[in-house]
Amino acid sequence: MTVSSTASRRSVSSPPLHSSYGRQHAVFPSLRIHTGPLRTGPGWVGAAALAGDGAVLREMVAFDAALGLAEYGEPLRPDVAAGFALHRYTWPVALAFTLPWFLERRVPRLPVDRVSINRSAGELAVRPAGFSCLPDDPAAGAPGARVVPDAPALRAELRAALTEHLTPVLAAFRPLVRRGPRTLWGIVTDDVIEGLWFLGSLLDEEERAAAEVSELLPGPSDAPFVGGADFRPVEPADSAEATRTRTRVSCCLFYTVRPEEVCPTCPRVCSE
Repeated sequence: MTVSSTASRRSVSSPPLHSSYGRQHAVFPSLRIHTGPLRTGPGWVGAAALAGDGAVLREMVAFDAALGLAEYGEPLRPDVAAGFALHRYTWPVALAFTLPWFLERRVPRLPVDRVSINRSAGELAVRPAGFSCLPDDPAAGAPGARVVPDAPALRAELRAALTEHLTPVLAAFRPLVRRGPRTLWGIVTDDVIEGLWFLGSLLDEEERAAAEVSELLPGPSDAPFVGGADFRPVEPADSAEATRTRTRVSCCLFYTVRPEEVCPTCPRVCSE
């Protein structure tokens, strides 16, 4: 009884997502996720502004166009620059949702007005509008907690939270990426899966990450997400270290700038 009370007080007195984001930064310092008030100032852009202000969105795409020119020595196609910008937004933002679920079984609600991003610094600021958790979570009584009955319900909460945040973002990007909703949600699906898969490997929990993201996104029944994780074993000749791979749902369009460097998970060349 004493242990349970102490754990509850400890969880309530510290931000419920702080531990997950701290563990992430320890193994992947290129991304830092802050909890608390949204950050503003040079380099910071609010997700709500990206979704609602075309000029702000075009400025972010221009940032990726400049990166592409510097990296590849030639201009990116406008739709490719927009696609790169979308991927470089959704990949880290998805981790703000999936990592607390994976590490602590907590799902934050982060509508677009609760997230800001600093692309140059590799930082996110999030101010959750509550979080979902399981009944045995020590933070179940914390302010903003929404208790759900079991693991499937928590996965449903995660899909709903991701959908809530990303729907207006994808609607804003669509005219610039020049792709339909299915393709855009395919990009999101891949970023959710591959971001957690990557962080799981850094945390020495790749097998569990692959298994759990496969349960989260098992297939086309989880609309608006497209497809599933669909991991498969790596052939021995392909890699001395990797044990699994997958074919992406979407194409990242990297072939448009480096045709000779095909992504190993590219749907344009991977065989089933």
